[in-house]
Amino acid sequence: MAGPLRIAIAQSRIGRDVRANGREIRGLVRRAAAGGARLIQFPEGAASGYAKSEITAWDEVDWPALREELEETAALAGALGLWVVLGSAHPLTAPHRPHNSLYVISDTGVLAGRYDKRRCSHTEITDWFSPGEAPLTFAVDGFSFGCAICIETVFPELFAEYEALGVDAVLVSTYSRDPVFGALARGHAAATCLWIGLAIPAQCSQPLPSSLTGPNGAVLAEGGREGESDLVFGTLDRGDPAFAIALEKARPWRRTARLGEIYEERRVDDPRSRDRSGF
Repeated sequence: MAGPLRIAIAQSRIGRDVRANGREIRGLVRRAAAGGARLIQFPEGAASGYAKSEITAWDEVDWPALREELEETAALAGALGLWVVLGSAHPLTAPHRPHNSLYVISDTGVLAGRYDKRRCSHTEITDWFSPGEAPLTFAVDGFSFGCAICIETVFPELFAEYEALGVDAVLVSTYSRDPVFGALARGHAAATCLWIGLAIPAQCSQPLPSSLTGPNGAVLAEGGREGESDLVFGTLDRGDPAFAIALEKARPWRRTARLGEIYEERRVDDPRSRDRSGF
């Protein structure tokens, strides 16, 4: 069994200036490394700014500058030995709209993967983004992670999919101030017995701070609600007794239950079962 894994969830301030976003990101990366984290997760659009908020048209984005900032952040990740999961728009070939993505940068500074948001909102799919098409998983020190973005939180089948893929945690990055996303994150954690990291921008944190929820549905750590940049540290520990029921009993049993065989083999042929017209 892998030992405990310390992670950091950023509550970064996001603006339309990609250079300022890059400086903010790297400052938090340094703080995460100094705090002993092996991975840091950022909100949706942390590097590029988020469409509809900071960005009103794609031609406002300085794409070459954004790429330079991403490369500088990747180099820092490699120098510090820290995994970075970073939200950003990912440009495609014109005239195609960008993806709404999470870059997964390894602790060697290499781009290890990219998750593209699959369930874009109505506005996103109509005016802003091209949808992705596949889940993404990656491993850090014996723990497996999946990724999701913002409104995908309302699609429980995505979390069930990641559970079936065997991940330990799902990192959900969003640009939202709706507290329901926190409730949904806790619900998915409890239902699938996964850790859920929820990364929120600083300017959205008053009603909905960044947080880490355990596989039992309990909030383990939470950021400040003052609208300031913050860093939430938390530990993924399979050996924690608080998670024994969730990880050792509930998760394997629920996986068996979803297959349905335990119910199929116990169904009975009984006239009182078939007759639903009487008490």
